[in-house]
Amino acid sequence: MSNNFSFMTSFFLRHKMLAFCTAVFVTAFVFGCGSQVKAQEFRTVHDGVEYARADHKIGNDPVKIDLLRLDLSKVRIDAKMALDTVIGTETTSSIAARYGAVAAVNAGFFRLDTSIFAGEPANFFMIDGKVLSEGSNERITLAIANHSSATRVSFFRPIAEFQLEIGKETFLVNGLNREIKENELIVFTQEFHKTTLAKAGCVEVAVSNERIRTVSQAGSLRIPSDGFVAVTCGDQRSGLQRAAKAGRKANVFRVEATRKRSDGYELDDIGRIEDAVAGVSLLLRDGRVELTWQQEKAARSFAESRHPRTAVAKLKDGKLLLVTVDGRQPGVSVGMTLQELADYLLSIDAVDAMNLDGGGSTAMVLDGKLVNTPSDTNGERKIGDALIVTLRNTGKR
Repeated sequence: MSNNFSFMTSFFLRHKMLAFCTAVFVTAFVFGCGSQVKAQEFRTVHDGVEYARADHKIGNDPVKIDLLRLDLSKVRIDAKMALDTVIGTETTSSIAARYGAVAAVNAGFFRLDTSIFAGEPANFFMIDGKVLSEGSNERITLAIANHSSATRVSFFRPIAEFQLEIGKETFLVNGLNREIKENELIVFTQEFHKTTLAKAGCVEVAVSNERIRTVSQAGSLRIPSDGFVAVTCGDQRSGLQRAAKAGRKANVFRVEATRKRSDGYELDDIGRIEDAVAGVSLLLRDGRVELTWQQEKAARSFAESRHPRTAVAKLKDGKLLLVTVDGRQPGVSVGMTLQELADYLLSIDAVDAMNLDGGGSTAMVLDGKLVNTPSDTNGERKIGDALIVTLRNTGKR
């Protein structure tokens, strides 16, 4: 699989002044430009893992922020799915506990409803080098490569198409591991569920060891552990059924799109990508604020209203920062807009940053304890996937 990112002077000055007024230290208590700043240092909780709580203010509005500063030569970062399946939900705390993680935060956006498909990634998602969900709208994505000596991360915008090849015929794949819509062809892998959950009447083609084993219209075909199932319920049924003869060779290929990324954001050379998770939006790029929620087709209210937030940032010193911002708690913590979040991260020496899922999903776990205060009335929300932190000297993943 191949892995292929001038402000006006007044804009710069505005952010420079805001950075000066809001924070000198990452854990500062700030009560307004020119007032006293009480600083507290990060405290080391494990070798390579530091934690801080910041009681921040935007004007007179309080904002509570939790921060994890990570030395990537001493810890590793992994994306993990709730229940270890594409669909299904689980709390960040539970995911961290299952993997013996010293810390974790919620990660990507996911389908949030009461259907059996709840938890499926809303955009690009990869685990252990395998793409499990297709991307859309060129949304900013965190890529993770865990090398023997250190973890490396990068932000990029995946653009890729998938094709099903059966013999000499090719079919466009519309999506991976999600509920099928009319006239789509969806490919399901073993990470999705035991079966495709497709309705009767769809054409389902089970492929094992790159050979077609079963063609069925009975519905909800079992997914082989050494292959996949291609399903279509619409106009491509006759074509797929004609091509899909038992014993024929079949496979799915990821084809890099030839069109240029809208902002030229390319993946850094970090080695083989293990995990990747998409968010919305880019916050910082090369040490300056750069918001891309419009090109990523996010709603204005999502970007410009204050919400709980989860973010990941690269610091000037090479360390990684995981951040949660509590919100929707008047008088306690009001949350942040994307602009406010970007400004804050810039003020604490972040150089590149992106926003992950937030709202009621925002959660940070440290040593088995939820350290932030989620906004849902029921407490910690069940989510679709998380970023976990494990110590390199334990061998745990």
